[in-house]
Amino acid sequence: MTSKASIGILGGAGYTGGELIRLLLRHPRAEIKFVFSRSKAGQPLYSTHHDLLGVTDLLFTGEESADRFRSVDFLFLALPHGESKVFLEKFAIPGSVRVIDLSNDFRHKLPWIYGLPEQNRNAIKTANRLANPGCFATAIELALLPLALAKQLNQVTVTGITGATGAGQSLSETSHFSFRDNNIQAYKTLTHQHVPEIETVLNTASQGTGIKVSFIPWRGDFSRGIFTSSVVQSGLTLKQARSLYQETYQSHPFVSVSESPIHLKAVVNTNRAQLEIQGGDGQLVIHSVIDNLLKGASGQAVQNFNLMMGYPESEGLDLKGSAF
Repeated sequence: MTSKASIGILGGAGYTGGELIRLLLRHPRAEIKFVFSRSKAGQPLYSTHHDLLGVTDLLFTGEESADRFRSVDFLFLALPHGESKVFLEKFAIPGSVRVIDLSNDFRHKLPWIYGLPEQNRNAIKTANRLANPGCFATAIELALLPLALAKQLNQVTVTGITGATGAGQSLSETSHFSFRDNNIQAYKTLTHQHVPEIETVLNTASQGTGIKVSFIPWRGDFSRGIFTSSVVQSGLTLKQARSLYQETYQSHPFVSVSESPIHLKAVVNTNRAQLEIQGGDGQLVIHSVIDNLLKGASGQAVQNFNLMMGYPESEGLDLKGSAF
């Protein structure tokens, strides 16, 4: 019988923590030893994640025990931005415990490895500290990475829309149903926090060709998913661009290139990304769709866990999409 990796999850009461729990409970090579949450300590997981009633009797723990945190093979940090850094400074987790952080605390900060498998698969395999990419960042990087690798990228204009879960579980004025329903809104125009992350990935891939990204994000009136459209100037024909994308992603199990129009429901509840390329005659448009909580967060974290543990990359991630 194959041994299982012992897992600890910190920040298990939120959206990304809940998705990690759901994925890892069904993962054939993972065993959740504890789920930490100060606000839910002592309560069963299903009291927060109601779909887990009848699935698990695990309780949230609020005990801040250094021995417990150091006793597992793997820690997933699904904490609010800024708290992962504080946690690791306080408890000094040894290198023998591998860590994946889903916040923005360590992205592109050595010795952390940036966890975009389609760019860094080999480095991820030997990492023991990994920074999971942001959700919008993942969608846009996958849309533009082939052009960056081919040095066919310079100035990019991107628009993108995200579901309400992208804002996290805490309520705010713009996450209430009464605001979101039948409504869209642009926010953080040209100032979104993922832009430096995206530019770093693309400039690394192109070996520093000065790529700049102008990004306008939108809040959508749906729960989950991201749809982005990236407009670039390019000398490639549409046929050449599609061939480049197919070649770039042919060995990556979760990215597909479509010649038909793509849409959100094809990827919601999966770890998949779909790309569609249109245009030609000097201009290309690359559409990209992902589930912000899976390929944009927890699903990608489990994909990275698989790579770091030497498991098949898609282990535990054969998920059924919504479709309709």
